[in-house]
Amino acid sequence: MKSFMKNSAAAMALIIGANAAAAEGNLVLYHWFEYIPQELIEKFTAETGINVTMDTFDSNEAMLASLKAGGIGTYDVSVPGDYMVSIMAGEGMLDTIADGELKNKGNIAPEWADPSFDPGRKHSIPYQWGSTSFAVNRDVYSGDIQTTDILFNPPAELQGRINMLDSQGEVMAMAALHMGIPQCSTDREQLKALNAMLIEAKQHWASFNSDTAKEVLVSGDAAVGQIYDGFSAKAREEGANVEYAYPTQGYIAWMDNVVLLKDAPNRDSALKFMDFLLEPENIAAVTNYARYNAGVTGVGEFLDPELATQPEKNPHDKVGPGVFIEVCSEEVQAVYDQIWTNVKK
Repeated sequence: MKSFMKNSAAAMALIIGANAAAAEGNLVLYHWFEYIPQELIEKFTAETGINVTMDTFDSNEAMLASLKAGGIGTYDVSVPGDYMVSIMAGEGMLDTIADGELKNKGNIAPEWADPSFDPGRKHSIPYQWGSTSFAVNRDVYSGDIQTTDILFNPPAELQGRINMLDSQGEVMAMAALHMGIPQCSTDREQLKALNAMLIEAKQHWASFNSDTAKEVLVSGDAAVGQIYDGFSAKAREEGANVEYAYPTQGYIAWMDNVVLLKDAPNRDSALKFMDFLLEPENIAAVTNYARYNAGVTGVGEFLDPELATQPEKNPHDKVGPGVFIEVCSEEVQAVYDQIWTNVKK
């Protein structure tokens, strides 16, 4: 499915299905859209006998809201980004993976084995990592794109033809880079300027959409799209003459993770699925499909050779820093929530 549940009837149907799955030894997965090949799910079922029920979401924030609205106790695993793992752990939404419960845990790449958002990998395993920036249709605009002005102060050719991700985290982090201010600034003047800049910039945006971020570039409905690097690569493979930007102001780095949810109705199945994804050949299938990067050692022999030369994986030498989305204090987050509400009006 391409969207997360939008009404109580759908939620009730899934809850009933999840309860049945618990009895039948299935797995209930909450996943990003267009982010895992169906063949890999079928392989997991063939190897384990576990049937997979999957629902999808289009942003970390949408996933969190859905889980808070009744998803805990319904799903077994989900796939949040780095900062969202911290938030979910802090709110008691994650189960703890005991030592020895994952036989393939040693396959996690050393650089991803003890991340700040989940020390010791007590709740999660790495899934894919990459970047968020924007892609520009070179049939429409031939000028310099290595600047966040393309999104927030665009040239005339691009005004009204920009799609932004419908994700507070990505938009606000990129806006902070554009302005050269901390992501979780407590400076009132900086926050006022951030709000004013975004209100001005949104006049030039045509849409907020995450689940069709690739499609609007391929169709030509948007000339610029804030986008994940893998989606940019797939848009180009599907015929869009797009170039992925690495702005001199910086870009967003991220790591998506598979987490074990609290009160998972099929906990044993969830652990088997996580172990399955820690096998190099299996997670490499995700990388080949999604065009991102795996956080597991030994994947090289299973990867498409063309990935190494993919433009999205080769930033220019003047690129700004890659920054992870930060988790703000409750007080600062309330201000950011209000700014986001103003932008989405």
